[in-house]
Amino acid sequence: MQQRNSGNRRPTGTDGSDFSYRMVVDNRYTKVAKGKSTLSKVLFIQAVLVLVGVLDLVLTYLKKEPVETLAVVSSSITVISILVGELGRKRSRVNFLRFYMAASSIGILGSIASIIQSNIQLKASNSPLLINSNLNSFSLLGQINNPSSMVIHDPSKWETEKAALLKIACVSIGLFVQIFSITTTTSLISNMSPPKRAS
Repeated sequence: MQQRNSGNRRPTGTDGSDFSYRMVVDNRYTKVAKGKSTLSKVLFIQAVLVLVGVLDLVLTYLKKEPVETLAVVSSSITVISILVGELGRKRSRVNFLRFYMAASSIGILGSIASIIQSNIQLKASNSPLLINSNLNSFSLLGQINNPSSMVIHDPSKWETEKAALLKIACVSIGLFVQIFSITTTTSLISNMSPPKRAS
């Protein structure tokens, strides 16, 4: 009888295809890998949106205009949440990912509140002025009922309105990205958690 050779050599009479079952990866790990890849893209989009918001705040500060405290706080919270989310994604930390979901949600809600607050202030201060050609004086809309009156448009207010529209667009995109990030992160956390054993 021929003795079996020891070592790591493949047994004779097989090409190794009967061991292919060893290469099968659990479906859960595949979902985790896909979830991490998707979350990486979401974090990148959020980082770009926050960068646009921060640049707007810096430009506002450089123009010596008042900077909204709520916008600064919400941007800071969002930046911290993105950094923690990236750490949680790389190191597979469930607690970090949960913090990311909560903090980024607070950040986007703060941004929405900031937009609403700034729009209220803009509407309050953006009443169009009228000039009366006969009296050569200024007054608010509706105070002079002279047909020869005309509306004066302030170019600086148009710039302010354009900036407000840009903020609204960024926050709207950020809200949709936030909803998608919550679903992605929730799915990732559930796949990262060990499966419950049937009792």
